[in-house]
Amino acid sequence: MQHAPPIHAATSAATRTRTRWTILAMLFAVTTINYADRATISIAGPALKADLGLSSVQMGFVFSAFAWSYVLAQLPGGWLLDRFGSRITYFFSIFLWSLFTMLTGAIGFFTGGAAVALLFALRLLVGAAEAPSFPGNSRIASSWFPTHERGLAAAVFNSAQYFATVLFAPIMGWLVHTYDWHSVFYVMGGLGILIAFVWLKVIHGPRQHPSINAAELQYIKEGGALVDLESTRHGTEPSKVDVFACIKELLSNRMLLGVYVAQYCITTLTYFFLTWFPVYLVQERGMTILKAGFVASLPAIAGFLGGIAGGWLSDRLSKAGYSLSISRKVPIVIGMLLSMSMIGCNYIETDMLVVAMMSLAFFGKGVGALGWAVVSDTSPKEAGGLSGALFNTFGNTAGITTPIVIGYIVQNTGSFAGALVYVGANAAVAVFCYLFIVGDIKRVVLTKSLVK
Repeated sequence: MQHAPPIHAATSAATRTRTRWTILAMLFAVTTINYADRATISIAGPALKADLGLSSVQMGFVFSAFAWSYVLAQLPGGWLLDRFGSRITYFFSIFLWSLFTMLTGAIGFFTGGAAVALLFALRLLVGAAEAPSFPGNSRIASSWFPTHERGLAAAVFNSAQYFATVLFAPIMGWLVHTYDWHSVFYVMGGLGILIAFVWLKVIHGPRQHPSINAAELQYIKEGGALVDLESTRHGTEPSKVDVFACIKELLSNRMLLGVYVAQYCITTLTYFFLTWFPVYLVQERGMTILKAGFVASLPAIAGFLGGIAGGWLSDRLSKAGYSLSISRKVPIVIGMLLSMSMIGCNYIETDMLVVAMMSLAFFGKGVGALGWAVVSDTSPKEAGGLSGALFNTFGNTAGITTPIVIGYIVQNTGSFAGALVYVGANAAVAVFCYLFIVGDIKRVVLTKSLVK
């Protein structure tokens, strides 16, 4: 009973195109660039900190600048996605964040307070430009993937955050070591601008894509994909929503609120890794920035593998007949429990064991990072962009708090011990949310905010 309905047998894999996997590959590539551009400031951080004479607290605020604007721009970004569609909105997002990343390299022409102010301002602009990215990923996954493939799809594009470190942390570390910290921003910004134009060539809605055939379109539609999400030319016009009433309705839903708070906690782990982890390796463990760039890629490999494993496990449970709630929650809870192992690094002296423990923690974080699959499963069809944006607003508030809190902990205690406990405690709260607050995972039907 839990297997595909009879129509899927008629549209067998032999007759279906596989265009949705090309779409997923593009999402993965763009998200890899997205996270690499977020991490430029982390890899360049030690050299930049010394060059501009910043304190740990000042560096914490610079690290957090991205997240301030990223969070504030989430809801406008979600509105733009729902209003103009994912393809065009996302193109401008990629182009602009890459341009602002490239311009960050020119800060070397300034000194003192002007340089710091420009650095902060450009990171704000990068954050604002990236705001539509993950809600866009979720929206595209909702329109292209049937429910029983959506866990893996979300895990793949989400795992790009780890692949970005695996691929680009050594490259960016080498650039800083061989040239200077400015070169990192020039190279990564230029690469992003090229990818933006590839995006326009590859991405279309399911009904508009030139490569999809009728069999694949029918397969994904029968499986629960919202194939008309990117189109107003087919089917009925989408219902319009009152934006503020919709936000209020989404926030009043206990399931969604539990998911949102859990995402804040899970994203705390992400931002520790993106901002302070290389500094931890250099400052606490005495590594060179070149070595730290390569060492940082090892937990990232584990996180990438964990992300794929979590998505695979979730979809496997779904295909085996388990409810959506069970198939999503089991990997999340297991993953967050594994993530708490990073606290053990406070009691280990050997660098190799520290890296192994961090790798286990980030493997767990990868396994548990299924929040975007849950968003694709639960977002009301009329407000997928807004729902994803609200989810991402909660999540990336951790990008504001985590760098600053850790900056104060490190400056006031002289070590990262308290920081690791803080990050591990957030993983524990995420487990609590999914076990005791979220309840059944199901798609939300709007009742109070439709204005059709």
